[in-house]
Amino acid sequence: MSVPDFQSFMLPMLKRCADGEEHPLAFFLAQLAGDLAISQEDTKEKLPSGTQTRYQNRIYWAAIYLHRAGCLERVRRGVFKLTARGQKILADKPEKVTIKLLNQFPEFKVFHQGKAVPPTTEPKAGVSTGTDTDDTQTPEETLESSYQALQNSLANEILDAVRKMTPGAFEQLVVTLLVAMGYGGSLQDAGKAVGKAGDEGIDGMIKEDKLGLDTVYIQAKKWLDTIVGRPVVQAFAGSLEGHRARKGVMITTSTFSQEAKDYVQKIEKKIVLIDGKQLAQLMIEHDVGVTVTKVYPLKKLDQDFFEAE
Repeated sequence: MSVPDFQSFMLPMLKRCADGEEHPLAFFLAQLAGDLAISQEDTKEKLPSGTQTRYQNRIYWAAIYLHRAGCLERVRRGVFKLTARGQKILADKPEKVTIKLLNQFPEFKVFHQGKAVPPTTEPKAGVSTGTDTDDTQTPEETLESSYQALQNSLANEILDAVRKMTPGAFEQLVVTLLVAMGYGGSLQDAGKAVGKAGDEGIDGMIKEDKLGLDTVYIQAKKWLDTIVGRPVVQAFAGSLEGHRARKGVMITTSTFSQEAKDYVQKIEKKIVLIDGKQLAQLMIEHDVGVTVTKVYPLKKLDQDFFEAE
């Protein structure tokens, strides 16, 4: 099965700690995949950022939430042990440990909601009095999902704007992007190499690097709703011969057919196809036509600082 939400790891984690021993995160990483019937392939799935696997991230946050709820004691860095509260929860035999259940504990509410709550007598571990929640993502996953949604929205806006450009403005956009990606040397050199706009597109050769060790033939056209098929791409491949080029980049504001994509994988020459969606993503990545509005630094605790003697 695929990796379940991080709340699904909480009860198996408590059960693994029922022996009263201290367990490091590596122990849970080794055991919980089997407990939840997660395949080895699924445990390797990366978060969108690529910095950590989804499996690791969800186990880490399950441990943090249980610790903040007083169900697990962190005896030292990355090592946990079951508490009396955790034992009570297990004794009640819940079907699942969730944020709703953990919200019974005042210190967890302070952690989860970011504000203090009036002190109350500790409720029975198995009785759920908190409000329901649909939290299925870890905080990092929520942040990444929101970021990706904003990026996708921005990409759509960029593509709409590109499609409304004049041929001359589109030519300048492609030149600027190629230089930002490290091709063509300077804007002046790249502009001269690519040449004049025509038929709502540009054609030309550009340096692959600043030293000009190799050249790349460029074709970029503002196809709108037309799917660019294999015949167009095949004609572009043929034109490489006339320009003595071994590499080419074909850019469209539309999309390429699957036959076109399959064709460039079979030929000897190296041709990269960039559709409208990829074009917008590259513009975002290389800060072309976009501007930064806010930056949110994501920080974490420096354990070495606090553990230094």
